[in-house]
Amino acid sequence: MHVSYPPAQPVKQSSVAPVADMSVFWNLAARMQLCHVPAHFHRAIAVTSVLARTSTGACRSHPRATPYRHLTPCRAAATDAQEHQSTANSQVPFPPKLGGAEIRERFLQFFERHQHVRLPSSSLIPDDPTVLLTIAGMLQFKSIFMGQAERKHSRATTTQKCIRTNDLENVGVTARHHSFFEMLGNFSFGDYFKSEAISMAWELSTKVFQLPPERIWVSVFENDDEAYAIWRDEVQVPESRIVRMGAADNFWAAGATGPCGGCSELYYDFCPEQGTANADLEDDSRFIEFYNLVFMESNRDAEGQLTPLARKNIDTGLGLERMAQILQRVPNNYETDLILPIVDKAAQLAGLQYASASATQKTDLKVIGDHVRACVYLISDGVFPSNVGRGYILRRLIRRSLLKGHLLGIKGTFLGPVAQVAVDLSEGCDPAVLQNAPRILKELQLEEERFSATLGTGQKLLADILQAASNASNGSKARVSGKDAFVLYDTYGFPLEITQELAAAQHVTVDVEGFTQEMQIQKKRSKDASKQVDLTATDALREQLRHIKATQFRGYEEVAGAGLVVAILRNGELVSTAHQGSQVDIILDETPFYAESGGQVGDRGFLRAVATAQDSTASISNSGSEALVSDVQKIAGGFFAHRAQVTAGDVAVGQKMSASVDGGLRHRARCNHTATHLLQAALKTVLGGHITQQGSLVNTERLRFDFNLPRGMTGEEVRKVEQLVNSWIQQDHSLATHVVPLQEAKDKGAVFMAGEQYGEEVRVIDVPGVSMELCGGTHVRQTGQIGAFKILSESGIASGVRRVEAVAGPAAVDHLDSLDTIVKAIGKQLKAKNEDLPARVTGLMKELQSAQKQISDLRSEVARAQLPLLTAKAETLASGAKMLAVQVDGMDAKSLQEAASQIQADLGDPAAVFLISAPEANKVSMVAAFSPAVISQGLQAGKFIGGIAKICGGGGGGRPNLAQAGGKDASKMAEALQSARQQLLDKL
Repeated sequence: MHVSYPPAQPVKQSSVAPVADMSVFWNLAARMQLCHVPAHFHRAIAVTSVLARTSTGACRSHPRATPYRHLTPCRAAATDAQEHQSTANSQVPFPPKLGGAEIRERFLQFFERHQHVRLPSSSLIPDDPTVLLTIAGMLQFKSIFMGQAERKHSRATTTQKCIRTNDLENVGVTARHHSFFEMLGNFSFGDYFKSEAISMAWELSTKVFQLPPERIWVSVFENDDEAYAIWRDEVQVPESRIVRMGAADNFWAAGATGPCGGCSELYYDFCPEQGTANADLEDDSRFIEFYNLVFMESNRDAEGQLTPLARKNIDTGLGLERMAQILQRVPNNYETDLILPIVDKAAQLAGLQYASASATQKTDLKVIGDHVRACVYLISDGVFPSNVGRGYILRRLIRRSLLKGHLLGIKGTFLGPVAQVAVDLSEGCDPAVLQNAPRILKELQLEEERFSATLGTGQKLLADILQAASNASNGSKARVSGKDAFVLYDTYGFPLEITQELAAAQHVTVDVEGFTQEMQIQKKRSKDASKQVDLTATDALREQLRHIKATQFRGYEEVAGAGLVVAILRNGELVSTAHQGSQVDIILDETPFYAESGGQVGDRGFLRAVATAQDSTASISNSGSEALVSDVQKIAGGFFAHRAQVTAGDVAVGQKMSASVDGGLRHRARCNHTATHLLQAALKTVLGGHITQQGSLVNTERLRFDFNLPRGMTGEEVRKVEQLVNSWIQQDHSLATHVVPLQEAKDKGAVFMAGEQYGEEVRVIDVPGVSMELCGGTHVRQTGQIGAFKILSESGIASGVRRVEAVAGPAAVDHLDSLDTIVKAIGKQLKAKNEDLPARVTGLMKELQSAQKQISDLRSEVARAQLPLLTAKAETLASGAKMLAVQVDGMDAKSLQEAASQIQADLGDPAAVFLISAPEANKVSMVAAFSPAVISQGLQAGKFIGGIAKICGGGGGGRPNLAQAGGKDASKMAEALQSARQQLLDKL
């Protein structure tokens, strides 16, 4: 079939003037510096995945990635200024220019003409616990490629949003590194294979994008003779431009086991006049890889053996930014129309022209353009800045942008105007970005204000730390301690990578190992946001279960049923029988048990043997077998693992079991789950439609709902939300459940959670006029069945994220019963009626405060009475200075401070006073008071007492003349006193 292609439309001219004098370009480029971030820190924070290709497709980072300073005049000849000369030299034409949006659309339309279904980009928050963020175009099809899900289409094409942050130090430095990029892809699920994939890739490249065939090189896996022959014989690429490459570059694998296969990659040659002899495809000054074809044709088992797949698949990736660089004839991806408008806006705010900026300024501008683009899409997809997981990645990108802006001299807030340009350019990639623009800009503004509040202080502290490190180096390599780097990170919001960049500029290194240790200490105090899974183990388990069909869930309407035992797992290994007392995972072919997902916990209940006609041949122990189910989890895709203890007999594969869910517990979970939907609707009503879910938990005892809000809720707002939910409960709305196409659900306004992966058909839970959400959980039939709803708490869990904890249904009744019991007990103790308790407690508080004041006054009087005795104990040293360092019994912190100040004044100048006391068990108080002459000798009370307090497991500080500290270990008081005394003697 002959297809005619429309003529290329000229790309809109940018404001960047051509560089006529290339020597100026090279001089500027030579000034660019490549910062280095240690690899093991990348492993701690980078978005990583065992799914990432060994050859990472059209956005691979070669080990010899070329910064601009390494570009040769050959590569530069691709720019407009040198186009005429280059064409004359090489006799190879350039392809016509195309804008980024036109490239994207032509790609997708081409594959639609070849019977591919155009599908939307999946969220940057993947439905995959092995990765934090979407890093490749194939990720949304992983379950199909892995055989976990049935294909709905045999062919698909997408433009996929992707984030990779494992090499941020190269962003803005090399021609093609980005944190955010678009990956155009075409996919075949058991339909066409190598010949068709290669043919279409060539047609797309040479006919649609009109790349001269002489400028295209291809690589194939070294053992893939079939692909080599197709390129040579069918496409007729000269053998001199077909390169065999090893597994490190041209072999893709899903993990230690599972689907795998060779790759074939297409490269564009900027310098065909150099010929083919000794050409190196990894020479970034001459070649750019723009299209990667992955041929999934084998399955690798645990022993490493490869067997052919029954259904072979195709996964491809074409980097949009790279193709734009080629077709727009610019020296790097940043000067394409996909990114340059963002860069230009940053330059305008900095009072610069990009074309005339210095090399360092250009790098900073490109970092801002890249990072802000990434932040816009991340926030749109539901990521919010925090100190863990993907929230930390977002915060790091934002703060790196802000720091670059600060270095460029941009005054005031600037992310909003820059982000608006990125929003304006987003429609072809993700239309939702424009809809989410108000939330995106608001979140960026809040994070910018947070960082700006500490930026100045943090920079000053960093300058002091760098100066101190240089002073202390004594000729050796200056180094910032891990503890100092962590203080900058934890208190002032400086990501380690930024501290490293600024330190490297002054030839100072950073103790990354020490920083990591400090980070681990902090992590013990807080939960990481992301759950990590060993994909290798998952692959191995999937391999064991490959002959078993996924579990069918029958429990939306029923809490009892029966199923056949198709697998039993003990410690992750398949067994045929589980004996009494065993803890195992039992997999049935169908079940009424709900498996934990969507925030709702799994069901509990019993599995019992069902008598069948085969019982006459079955063992007696099997016919009476029973297992107590404590939880249900989804494993290896769609298998429901009933986590159970065998309480009677034996459970065997092939056995029929009745499955009985604990109905009471299921009802409690249903009440809490439906109440969570009502809660979200009420929050949107009271606080605004911008409220979006950030997480949830629904169990039998309570519910938890996390949402974005930059401030705490007021008491009145909490009350309104609670009243609104209870009013909907009392109105007894009927719930309707529909299974509809995803787009139809979205068009009707159904709420869905960013980052969740949905199929083409989705389940919608509709409370008419109140709430409509996509949800796979279990719910009540009428809101009246919930009975009651009570908010327990509202608190902040991360920057810009709030959490509401509540109870509903029977759990709410339990909570009220508990409160009633407590109130009655208090009333009995205070001999007061319930309604009189507030006044009675207020009276007791006043009496307590009065008694405490009397005690404090008495202690002050005792302290004053001791002053003459304490003053008399002061020593006069040989220098003439007077010193008092003693332990005082029974003085609280306030009395101790008053006593130390008075004694120091009475002793005159020079005089130093140190008092220590233990007013309560496991509590130590200490005070230091120094006269002006003592301070002039280098002693400062604040610094002095801080070190002493550490001996007692505490800390503190204050002014040079008067400081106070505390501790927890009273057994170390004598040691602390001796240390204080010795230090004063040494100084005075």
